[in-house]
Amino acid sequence: MIRWTYAFIDRPAEQFTEAASFWSRVTGTHLTARRGEHAEFATLLPIGADACVKVQAVNEGGGAHLDFSVDDPAALAARAVALGATHVADLGYQVLRSPGGMLFCAVPWHDEFRRPMAHATPDGALSRLDQVCIDVGPDAYDAEVAFWGELTGWESSFGSRPEFHVVTPPAELPVRILLQRLQQDRPTSAHLDLACSDIDGVRAWHEKCGATHVADGARWVVMRDPAGGVYCLTARDPKTGGLPAR
Repeated sequence: MIRWTYAFIDRPAEQFTEAASFWSRVTGTHLTARRGEHAEFATLLPIGADACVKVQAVNEGGGAHLDFSVDDPAALAARAVALGATHVADLGYQVLRSPGGMLFCAVPWHDEFRRPMAHATPDGALSRLDQVCIDVGPDAYDAEVAFWGELTGWESSFGSRPEFHVVTPPAELPVRILLQRLQQDRPTSAHLDLACSDIDGVRAWHEKCGATHVADGARWVVMRDPAGGVYCLTARDPKTGGLPAR
């Protein structure tokens, strides 16, 4: 049973400070001191709730990944391998790759249970960083959809568009999974999505904090943070994560 979930913001080591400062500001969280063997980790602490977002310095690339907090990380890792994942390392927590190559971790649960509230911009628009979108090429897509649904045991359903599939956790967990089928095959990667009550209002705040606009989608806006990481602002309910009723 997955007790808690973390979304990791992976950014190049040389831009870690800039990335961490930006994400702390736009999520209304307090940034902890850096930790780890190479000072590669920091946590974004919300007020009156348990953390569910962390920042990690990486040697190359960037993007996002998931950590699943469980009672027995080794057992979850064994289940993942049985479902087609590859075990990468035992670092006191378990590092794995999905069948399509998506990095994720199984980590010990530390009694997290208080889901953070949505954050309000100075103008009142609400947002919540609540989704990791896994971008998958056509050849690996079906296997990834099956894997994440089986591994988590969460509700797995078609999304609002043919290229989307949603893996939705119980309401008390803070981070869900969206799988997006790309038009062409390339290495599997992931980006962050924020649910927004007002995309334009949240976009304006993010741009003031240093982000730049990349492109517009059907119900989302693609942005780039100051460290070069791409993410999306989406027209979903920040409280439920679902699309608003029409």
